[in-house]
Amino acid sequence: MWEWSPLRDWLSERITPYWTYPLLTAVQGLIVVVCIILVMAYYTLAERKVIGWIQARKGPNRVNLLWIPGAAQPFADVFKLMFKEIIIPADANGFLFRLAPFLSLIPAIAIWAVIPFAPQHAFSNIDAGLLYILSLTSMGVYGVILAGWAANSKYAFLGAMRSAAQIVAYEIAMGFAMVGVLMAAGSLNIGDIIQAQHGRGLAWNWFWLFPLLVVYFISGVAETNRAPFDVAEGESEIVAGFHVDYSGMAFALFFIAEYVNMILISVLTVVFFFGGWLSPFDGWLPEDSLLGAPGFFWLGLKTLFPMFSFLWLRATFPRYRYDQIMRLGWKALIPVTLVWLLVEGFMVYFHVGPWKGHP
Repeated sequence: MWEWSPLRDWLSERITPYWTYPLLTAVQGLIVVVCIILVMAYYTLAERKVIGWIQARKGPNRVNLLWIPGAAQPFADVFKLMFKEIIIPADANGFLFRLAPFLSLIPAIAIWAVIPFAPQHAFSNIDAGLLYILSLTSMGVYGVILAGWAANSKYAFLGAMRSAAQIVAYEIAMGFAMVGVLMAAGSLNIGDIIQAQHGRGLAWNWFWLFPLLVVYFISGVAETNRAPFDVAEGESEIVAGFHVDYSGMAFALFFIAEYVNMILISVLTVVFFFGGWLSPFDGWLPEDSLLGAPGFFWLGLKTLFPMFSFLWLRATFPRYRYDQIMRLGWKALIPVTLVWLLVEGFMVYFHVGPWKGHP
């Protein structure tokens, strides 16, 4: 957690010092979660606008906010889902059916605890941050499997099994890509991984670990079940996949989890391969200058491109067949990561590139 002196002092005047720290942490956490949800809401609007622009149509333009066409569309969607009835199938397992959406959303939110938004601005600066991220990204599959199984529907269960197999396959490739980042930084701490990319020129990992960057982002697209890897909810084959029996806010939780995960993958791509909150002018301009100072501005600006890439891919590529998806994960991406980890090992051992001069 980072220090917010004005808010901390204001709380200290009204409550005992014993409760100031946990209450300040809770307030900061609430602010971050609300901001993430708002970004997610307008990310859905951006998706519809970007795909409309690519396909030469307008997208949402009826629900206006401050005279901006379509700006209130996310709020209209929220109100619609809030007032829709949540129907639970008669033969479903009611407890697990209700639990599954939360198992998808909670890990997606919890990962943000170790994301450094700026120098010294992370809720938890743990030394095993990379392992924490890898473990929680693996938890989302349980919500998918439970959603398909608890509904007691063969269509939902088939979608859940396809999604689980896909997530496991691409999770291995994503994990190997993270190993490459670990080798480059020499630390599991997310802040240290960013600091290891400090310096001018080609110090960021994207250049030296470019194959791992490509594998990581493709795996992230597949992990979130986004097009062109969205066979888990292929409407022409298995209706809506594992959440076919969900409606109202129960469906909205899966929807929120998907888009929060897209934002998370985009942020992690920037953190692991593009220097996180480091300035592009790092090493060229003083850190106390306007453009040379590291901070949240650079993290947010860099994150826009991978976020746009998710939308670009959906509007460009058709849905792959399931056998093509599994073949890409097992026979292409995993071998690429293994080969490049070997190459990276030689570069580290012989002090090539960014490891030049390292002991």
